[in-house]
Amino acid sequence: MVDTSLIELTNVVDGRDVPTSSGATTAVVDPSTGQEYARAPRSGPQDVDAAYAAADRAARGWGRTTPAERQAALLGLADLVEAHADELVAAESRNTGKPLHLTATDEIPPCVDQLRFFAGAARVLTGLSAGEYLEGHTSWVRREPVGVVGQVTPWNYPLMMAVWKIGPALAAGNTVVLKPSETTPVTTVRLAQLAAQVLPPGVLNVVCGDRDTGRALVAHPRPDMVAITGSVRAGTEVARAAADGLKRVHLELGGKAPVVVFDDADVATAAEGIAEAGYYNAGQDCTAATRVLVHERVHRDLVDALAQAAAARRTGPPDDPRVAFGPVNSAAQLERVTGFLDRLPAHARVVTGGTRPAGPGYYLEATVVDGLRQADEAVQDEIFGPVITVQTFTDEDEAVRLANDVRYGLSSSVWTTDHARALRVSRALDAGVVWINTHLPFVAEMPHGGFKHSGHGKDLSLYGVEEYTRIKHVMSAFGA
Repeated sequence: MVDTSLIELTNVVDGRDVPTSSGATTAVVDPSTGQEYARAPRSGPQDVDAAYAAADRAARGWGRTTPAERQAALLGLADLVEAHADELVAAESRNTGKPLHLTATDEIPPCVDQLRFFAGAARVLTGLSAGEYLEGHTSWVRREPVGVVGQVTPWNYPLMMAVWKIGPALAAGNTVVLKPSETTPVTTVRLAQLAAQVLPPGVLNVVCGDRDTGRALVAHPRPDMVAITGSVRAGTEVARAAADGLKRVHLELGGKAPVVVFDDADVATAAEGIAEAGYYNAGQDCTAATRVLVHERVHRDLVDALAQAAAARRTGPPDDPRVAFGPVNSAAQLERVTGFLDRLPAHARVVTGGTRPAGPGYYLEATVVDGLRQADEAVQDEIFGPVITVQTFTDEDEAVRLANDVRYGLSSSVWTTDHARALRVSRALDAGVVWINTHLPFVAEMPHGGFKHSGHGKDLSLYGVEEYTRIKHVMSAFGA
């Protein structure tokens, strides 16, 4: 029997709040307490059908709107997100366990800014100039929306990742059916409800559910394109399911970012920057600075500095302004992260952290692990928790080799005062993003996306909008 005091979420289809056809629901848990506080729809194939039918009806009209009209709608949505910031902060924090003060300063403002960027980007898409490339004929290029897009977003940044997905898709003139993670659907549903105030019905639809819902969304015959931010496993499933319908795919997947610290770097500055970028959001970030490669000459100094930086970063409940990060997403995620620590080889040692604080919730202290080798599980696989690992290297060539010797290629950073070395290594690193003497900042104007098993396609920037367009060549003869 359902507890009537729980928050009851719905899908948002055709601009309206809609329950599932079956009435099936899943529990939504506050990870800071481990307690259920809401119920979300567990959508089935009929619900996915209804969402795609709505998106299909809206596609022709929305695809023919002018860039100025799409800009106005996205600017309106940005204004609504900004006006409801306090509500969204509270909802995001409860659903993820993130500190309220960090959610308010680090997540909602970028969401607003990114929506405004995509609003402007709708009006400045580029292509070859029209011209006579063949005598007697004029050619030009049309950049058109792909059509109907299915999207799946993760649980680590529920609201922001929804913005990263819908912003460029809508700016390009597509309609969307989006499924948020089953553990963090709250703010995505609220975003769709706000969007219904400024978008035509059917342009943005949100269906909640589990992995089966996601599979139904991807395998459905209607979408022209599917996009996901998630794990490598999930991306592989999406690509496989999309292949049957030859759908376009956009995959932003996992990462194992190498953080390369040379012996001329300012060790104190590097340690503080790495800790900030490694423990933010409890390390639940595919770009997190959690795989450190340090020159052997400054190894001990950096490990000591990292241990101090880790010890200074407390974890705790969202309403505590002193905490640096909250819990991990779920009991299953906590088990996954601690499993890596339990299986550490004998040559590795936990320098600091590695334990759970007393009390409820899925918390783990900021952890530093030293002495790891390249073949170790904790080096090769994404931990996705507040755990920073440390290895050593002897020269630049070895640093690059170790950095690239994983299946991921999403992001990386180089810490050095040698400008020429920074340029050489940034070129050599096999990652879609390279930071120099910093790690983690994003701006709406620059692309984000990886190589290898980290997927393909770009989020953010004009490149992100172009991902959701198709190119048509039109040629006209001059005539007699």
